[in-house]
Amino acid sequence: MIWLDGQLRDPDSARVSVLDHGLTVGDGVFETLKATDGKSFALTRHLDRLASSARGLGLPEPDRAEVRRACAAVLEANPMPLGRLRITYTGGLSPLGSDRGETGPTLVVAVGETARRPDTTAVITVPWVRNERGALTGLKTTSYAENVVALARARQQAASEALFGNTVGQLCEGTGSNVFVVLDGELHTPPLASGCLAGITRALVREWTGATETDLPLDALDRAEEVFLTSTLRDVQAVRRIDGRELPGAPGPVTTKAMRIFDERSAADIDP
Repeated sequence: MIWLDGQLRDPDSARVSVLDHGLTVGDGVFETLKATDGKSFALTRHLDRLASSARGLGLPEPDRAEVRRACAAVLEANPMPLGRLRITYTGGLSPLGSDRGETGPTLVVAVGETARRPDTTAVITVPWVRNERGALTGLKTTSYAENVVALARARQQAASEALFGNTVGQLCEGTGSNVFVVLDGELHTPPLASGCLAGITRALVREWTGATETDLPLDALDRAEEVFLTSTLRDVQAVRRIDGRELPGAPGPVTTKAMRIFDERSAADIDP
């Protein structure tokens, strides 16, 4: 069952117009949440970011109470041990072109079953860059084609993620993750000014481990003793290979500690 514009619908009747601005021009924002046994994790933080992204696009802020009702209804109607809960909020029915219509936004909430991620993974770097000064910087929008292209290249090289630098050669982020590196035993992550998304898991890991925001050149990946990714569905995931470089012993001691802390703290509070 899927929530669409105010009610639960079965997949056959859940239809969005082909003229929805989210489809025609990618005018929309979204959030992905982890749902365990029908309970969504860090919902308040995700709703805060959804509202921030909507404001950044010039969309009216979503009704948070309605979004909460929608999430609860979808999770109740679709019981599963581990789910990917997706909230999508678009510019709604609009004329062809970039101008918005006047019918108001579209809200869709859906969930799909997923599996726990492996403890380690492989990543690549890509030649394309994030624009840290772009109009969409810091917004979690549905304009994801750049990520689709980069992730496809990663899959071709037996990796699960692609990492971007920004326009000034600094390490930025992955297609759907934030990145942390260990240099001389200290834990660092790129600052939001690098152009990376303000990841929910990134923020929690910083708060719970004391990781430092640091401007890092892209080649810091060549020197790092440990590297890990964070995201809603990865939690904390160690990197065992970057391009052709192996990181033996992954997860290393700093990453292992971060994994343990995140597991313990997130289990103790469903909405930190």
